[in-house]
Amino acid sequence: MDPIDVAEFALSAPEIDQHKASPARIYDYWLGGSQNFAVDRELGRRMADTLPSLPAVARANRAFLGRIVHHLAAEHGIDQFLDLGSGVPTMQNVHEVAREINPRAAVAYVDMDPVAVEHARMLLSGISDVSVLLADLREPESVLRHPLLAETLDLDRPVAVLMFAVLHFMPNAREILQAYTDVVAPGSFIALSHAETQAATSQEQASAATDYTRATGVSVVSRSPADLGALLAELTVESPGVVRIQEWRTEPGAEDTEAEDAEMRMYGALARKPDTDRADAVQ
Repeated sequence: MDPIDVAEFALSAPEIDQHKASPARIYDYWLGGSQNFAVDRELGRRMADTLPSLPAVARANRAFLGRIVHHLAAEHGIDQFLDLGSGVPTMQNVHEVAREINPRAAVAYVDMDPVAVEHARMLLSGISDVSVLLADLREPESVLRHPLLAETLDLDRPVAVLMFAVLHFMPNAREILQAYTDVVAPGSFIALSHAETQAATSQEQASAATDYTRATGVSVVSRSPADLGALLAELTVESPGVVRIQEWRTEPGAEDTEAEDAEMRMYGALARKPDTDRADAVQ
């Protein structure tokens, strides 16, 4: 699907507002993708003018996702992944990374952006055990009761719940995280990345965050590593703990120096649900 196709799809889908920027499509723009509109590119450029390292941070976050998925598949034998807020498909998607280790790995992608979902469904059509759900991760029940999820994943077995660059859009992150944690089986994993504002650039951050919220209708909540540790308090956080995403099991010499010096810090962690009886949250 090229940019012309995106415009044609938007015209055929009245629910898509081409004049309102989308977090998923802005992220796609920073990654160099084509599944975005002029309004997304305009806001993406404006934010990058204020915070020049944002595209590098987006790339670093994508690389962090790949390392997490590879680690889970290779070291823990996880063969089921629930990617919440998956965005527009790009290089090294979750199912591609996981299937380098286990060709039968199953993945359910979830996003609320119709363009991201439509593009994903077109690209992934015909691939077994991979589904794309149009749903809002902020409404866990709608995700967990979705028929495509039940067709793709078995929540009675361990699953990896991926929440990359999404929780900083949610004031009630604890409740949302808890809803997914409660329903997955013991031995499941929660992996996340989250933005934090550095005090030295708080004025620029505030300006960019205000601009972002005004254009997308989505607010940005900054949380510290300690805040993230508190969110994961009931889980077992794997080494090296809550760290900057560039520091999580990165090969020596592979660090993105531009992202390392970023005005916006991104932290990440991988945590395991203890082997206790899981809550029967979905009847």
